Amino acid sequence: MDNIRNFVIIAHIDHGKSTLADRFLELTGTVEKRKMQEQFLDQMELERERGITIKLQPVRMSYSLHTTHYTLNLIDTPGHVDFTYEVSRSLAAVEGAILLVDATKGVQAQTLANLHLAQKQGLVIIPVINKIDLANSKIKEAEEEIQNLLPETIDSGIFKISAKTGEGVEEILKTVIEKVPPPTTNYKLQTTNCFRALIFDSSFDAYKGVIAYVRIFDGEIGAGDKIKLFASKESADAIEVGYFSPKLKKCDKLSAGDIGYIATGLKDPGKVRVGDTVFDLKDQENIKPLSGYREPEPVVFASFYPENGEEYDLLKDALGKLKLTDASLIYEPESSPGLGRGFRVGFLGMLHVEIISERLRREFSLNLIISTPSVEYHVTLKNGKNLNVRSAISLPDPTFIEKIEEPIVDLEILSPSEYMGQIMKLMSELRSQYESTDYLTKEITILKYQVPLSEIITDFYDKLKSVTSGYASMNYEPARSASSGQVGYQKSDLVRLDILVAEELIGPFSKIVPRASAYYEGKKIVEKLKKVIPKQWFAVALQAVIGGKIIARETISALRKDVTGYLYGGDVTRKKKLLEKQKKGKKKMKELGKVNIPQKVFLEMLKR
Repeated sequence: MDNIRNFVIIAHIDHGKSTLADRFLELTGTVEKRKMQEQFLDQMELERERGITIKLQPVRMSYSLHTTHYTLNLIDTPGHVDFTYEVSRSLAAVEGAILLVDATKGVQAQTLANLHLAQKQGLVIIPVINKIDLANSKIKEAEEEIQNLLPETIDSGIFKISAKTGEGVEEILKTVIEKVPPPTTNYKLQTTNCFRALIFDSSFDAYKGVIAYVRIFDGEIGAGDKIKLFASKESADAIEVGYFSPKLKKCDKLSAGDIGYIATGLKDPGKVRVGDTVFDLKDQENIKPLSGYREPEPVVFASFYPENGEEYDLLKDALGKLKLTDASLIYEPESSPGLGRGFRVGFLGMLHVEIISERLRREFSLNLIISTPSVEYHVTLKNGKNLNVRSAISLPDPTFIEKIEEPIVDLEILSPSEYMGQIMKLMSELRSQYESTDYLTKEITILKYQVPLSEIITDFYDKLKSVTSGYASMNYEPARSASSGQVGYQKSDLVRLDILVAEELIGPFSKIVPRASAYYEGKKIVEKLKKVIPKQWFAVALQAVIGGKIIARETISALRKDVTGYLYGGDVTRKKKLLEKQKKGKKKMKELGKVNIPQKVFLEMLKR
């Protein structure tokens, strides 16, 4: 154990985590040069396309310092606010963290959020400034910002590197060995050598079943050992154990301090839960569970329906497999009169919605109808009953409602001071409450607000980037009551806005909105639908409705077929008869016809 070091790289999105991981893989010879490619640990096609890390990825590296051989277990983590849960899971399995800051952008919102998570876990922090080779790098400014966050770095120093060229990277590896403590057995058990491990991630293999990614805290495990899962009470055989190289590499055993995997052979993904403790079956009477980490709290909810109703079971299986690789994903069945059976799915943010829907399309060939994302509302009825409403279509009739409460979040915006005015103007357009202004440095401001979550989950981030020329960054977390620690909710004047297409209610377009902005929201939706719904052979009315009252309307004009085109000369009454016949036909179509809304319309409405 003395020669093992477990650590993560944490940073804001696009600060160079995956590139630094690439240099580590090269320096330690973990990956052959001929097989090396950029963002090597980003295994998903979607990650490479977008240039962001979505999934945490562990890897074991070997490195020698002063003739001593060391095993380095690295976990590369995402940087986007939507994937903070991935970061928190990684931090529970390590003893140290490299805090990476882009020299051209400085400390940003997610840098702060990830640093706070690492400090709560009591990890050793190694601050590093990246991209010093770029012409527009501001090294002194970035250094000052880090020193304000971590005063101890004034004496100990901050590493300055270029992950792209490799400059200064080897020094970091040496520092990890010197400063990050080796893993220790902190858990006192009644017997010695009891095996216990924490599951921090999982995946599924058709032959090996559920593969649990684990950090071994006590004892050791080998292939063939009988294991048990604490939370699910499920027993299994460890049919294979090994480590990440970065692909799965089989080995004889894993010991205390190691990060590796256990192939359980279990075929039910729900039995292996992230955060659970896995232990040796023969020690079950003496075992206490390891302290895991917080449960994920989905904040955005959207309904997923298969375009082809017969693919419901395929969608169910696909969501089950995705949950294995994404523990923050939650889902429950629901049905709609117009769309059939589907699922109400919980996410950590809008990027999370996009990623999951895209993975379902690519990896499982599923075409989906996706509802407008919403948050969870607490509804109190006049008869005293309380409801949790995650879908606008589930909101009861307003005559039965006593009050509606919506979730609020603590929002932190990091920005150059010169953009304070524009940010405050943008925030004044939302239902926000100003909290405070702090200064990271003379030039960098941290603005704090409390704001309803529904105000910022869609297009707020794009607007923020727009008014600050791309310099601002944001982070938010559920506001908690200081007394109870419960997630904060506040009473609001909200209404259900429905959208009718050809007088038929389309459930996925319904949303819960503030009464004051219902007209503008309804008008915006019907105007966009007019552009994206294909023309029919009859005129189609698009209506925004609250209760029985129409508040906005647009009409999609009918396709026109020239029924008189083949006529030449003759009496004009022939033309009139044909046009009249066409008019009657269109009227009949309007009465009987149904508008078929293609999937791309639902996806287009999901985008802002």
